[in-house]
Amino acid sequence: MRALAVHHVSINVTDVDQAVRFYIDVLGLAGREDRPELGVQGAWLDAGGQQVHLIEGEPPPGRGQHFALLVDDLDRVVGELRSGGVKVSDPSPVGTSRQAFLSDPAGNLIELHQARPAGGPGGTPPSGPA
Repeated sequence: MRALAVHHVSINVTDVDQAVRFYIDVLGLAGREDRPELGVQGAWLDAGGQQVHLIEGEPPPGRGQHFALLVDDLDRVVGELRSGGVKVSDPSPVGTSRQAFLSDPAGNLIELHQARPAGGPGGTPPSGPA
């Protein structure tokens, strides 16, 4: 087997409507209208080329599990979220990238991840004529 990419992550949330508002209005994901009836309340959201599936249910105890949203300017995003009243950790280095963490209304941990810039130290050189 060779996995091509991550298609979606599914997370349990205690209140689907509240979670949808948070993920769309605060984190900028886009709602999808193609979720079939699955016998459980939920929602599908787009995050770039991947999806986040919200499922109504009790979130598991936090033991470090999380997913990461890629952002282009971590400092700007953290500032915007904090000015909106969202508690976000201070950005910190991780390898050659940077990260910060927040929790959704159900307590699920979310990483905000800024990759090293293309062409930056250790980054991919820009394409084009040399």
